[in-house]
Amino acid sequence: MTRRLSTGGPWEQPAGYSRAVAAGDFVFVSGCTSVVGGQVVHEGDPRAQTAQAIANVAEALTALGAGLDDVVRTRMFVTDIARSAEYGGAHGAAFGEIRPASSMIGITALIDPRMLVEVEAVAFRPGIGEAGAGEAGAGEAGAGEAGAGERGPAGHGPVAGA
Repeated sequence: MTRRLSTGGPWEQPAGYSRAVAAGDFVFVSGCTSVVGGQVVHEGDPRAQTAQAIANVAEALTALGAGLDDVVRTRMFVTDIARSAEYGGAHGAAFGEIRPASSMIGITALIDPRMLVEVEAVAFRPGIGEAGAGEAGAGEAGAGEAGAGERGPAGHGPVAGA
């Protein structure tokens, strides 16, 4: 069984992806950026943007019944690798005790030039992909307005069982 979280963001349907997918014992969270309510926040601040992106990852996980404590893998795509300590500091603040496997990859750009970082995550929670698993179940779940690599405030998106 697979459960999908959709936020209704402008790129999900045309690009054919979900914000997060719970399959078997794992939750896979698509890249999240520093977006709240459809707006880029913390412009120019790598540490604050990373913290917001991780908060958006946490929101997607929560909607499917998992949390940051369940994360076993992260990937950070960053537009300025020379500022790795700033991105890494925010990652360490969120995951210091959890210590997932992680990568930081320098890239040329993200979809909006104000975005400095995108964070993906994989979480492990036995049975989370089953119908009725997690807090969200297979019906409506808290998810926000979002676009590619972004998440917004809770309360709008469906979780679809497949």
